[in-house]
Amino acid sequence: LFGCIAFGIIDRGTNVLQVRPISECPISCIFCSTDAGPYSHQRISEYMVDLSQLLEAFEWAASYKEINDIEAHIDTVGEPSMYPQLVDLVKKLSENKNVKTISMQTNGVLLNTKLIDELDNAGLSRINMSIEALDPELAKRIAGIDSYNIEKVRKTAEYIAMKTDIDLLIAPVWLPGINDEEIPKLIEFALSIGAGKKWPALGIQKFLSHKNGRKPDVNVKVMSWEKFYSQLEEWERKFQTKLILSPQDFGSHVCKALPRMFKRNEKVKVKVIGPGWMKGEKLAIARDRVLTSVDAGTIPVGKELPVRIERVVDGIYMAR
Repeated sequence: LFGCIAFGIIDRGTNVLQVRPISECPISCIFCSTDAGPYSHQRISEYMVDLSQLLEAFEWAASYKEINDIEAHIDTVGEPSMYPQLVDLVKKLSENKNVKTISMQTNGVLLNTKLIDELDNAGLSRINMSIEALDPELAKRIAGIDSYNIEKVRKTAEYIAMKTDIDLLIAPVWLPGINDEEIPKLIEFALSIGAGKKWPALGIQKFLSHKNGRKPDVNVKVMSWEKFYSQLEEWERKFQTKLILSPQDFGSHVCKALPRMFKRNEKVKVKVIGPGWMKGEKLAIARDRVLTSVDAGTIPVGKELPVRIERVVDGIYMAR
């Protein structure tokens, strides 16, 4: 469960361990960097991880780091709330002696008061909720699906902030030329419901184009980082709230990284075990790690073959 971006455990050399139990998503946002949802064009596979195996992998990783302030961040290349055993996952993570914080990324579509209460009781610390617009028609357009109900998502956010011990961070992606007027409204909304009890109330994200990601149906204006931060500074002054964030705002720090099992350009013999996440990919294993082999669509499962490692950053392994 180490080595693939689509599932398992990801360690980027900090006290934050990403926990990815499932890859599916119920919506198809027009900007999605991972081409998730029912209208995906690039994906050929979805994954769901066995709970006991996921917990075993996490416990090993947490123990290896030898610290007691780990943040278990449940995020996915889809939507975490699609995982049937999400509450059990949170509960077990909260029982780990190395874990201090449990956070979760979500679009909020599948959350309801019953599930939220269960997550609260299980020990969830913070929800990072992606909301791109409060205008109903624009919200539907950005979500890429007609059934998207911003009023339901809005009420869900209010319930989290006002009725539970779970902290809430509203995390819109700013799409220049599309939702410019919505960002100030989202700032006001987050502050009005009491988001940010312990951590920042907002985490405004700059839209970035990704190779396999989905592109909005209109040309999003390219925005420089300078302009992005300049506008955040202006909004900080106007709304008197922190918008330019740093890892320290979340207690994130560099620490002992999990061992990297491969080096870039190294030639390795692997065994193909199944279809990959995207078109033309296969999953393979070697040295107790999973690798994604590209340009491998015709290679049969079970075949052993030599590959060259092309990517090793953050222990995510790509080979050809």
